[in-house]
Amino acid sequence: MAYWLLKTEPDCYCWDDLVRDKRTVWDGVSNALALKNLRQIKKGDQAFIYHTADQRSVIGIADVVSNPYPDPKEQEEKLAVVDLKLNRKLPRPVSLAEMKADPAFAGWDLLRLSRLSVMSVPEKIWQRIEELAKISE
Repeated sequence: MAYWLLKTEPDCYCWDDLVRDKRTVWDGVSNALALKNLRQIKKGDQAFIYHTADQRSVIGIADVVSNPYPDPKEQEEKLAVVDLKLNRKLPRPVSLAEMKADPAFAGWDLLRLSRLSVMSVPEKIWQRIEELAKISE
């Protein structure tokens, strides 16, 4: 199993939408590097859902329930999507500011490539986010 971070603008599709829907097609990825990453996602992987804009926080976890496939809503064959299923909300959001202040995150794509919407999460970083989510601020 691999770990991923998927960014979304909360006014477009937010964690509460996934809670309501229980399952969704993760689409709208057009950046070449993000698409390359999306195509590496496999059924059985897990993904953090990260809210952008003013929130800038990891909110919850989704399970990947399909391998990547061509976006059925688009004409362009290079665009891909995956299906996600609700897993669980984190006990509390983990903010970008917290991650920037923690040396465990040094060099990670989230801090280096701020516009990248799909990225891998090394297991040690995944575990650190889960640890931080359990700590009261």
